[in-house]
Amino acid sequence: MVPHLGPMELVIILVLVMIIFGVGKLPEIGGAIGKGLREFRQAQSEVEELTKPVEADKPGQKSAK
Repeated sequence: MVPHLGPMELVIILVLVMIIFGVGKLPEIGGAIGKGLREFRQAQSEVEELTKPVEADKPGQKSAK
C-alpha cells in the first residue's frame, strides 16, 4: 500500500534532493527524467500499435480485391 504524500512530505523530499544533489544539478536531473519518460511512452505506444488487433472490413465498405 502506497502512503499518501501531502504537501509537507513533498517539501521535505525536495529539500533533501536539493541537499544531496545541489541546486545546479536539478535541471540536469529533471532533463534526464523527462527524456526517460518520453522514451518509455514512445516504447509503450509502439507496443500498443504492434499488439493492436487488425480491424476487419467495416460494414458498408467494399473490400479492395
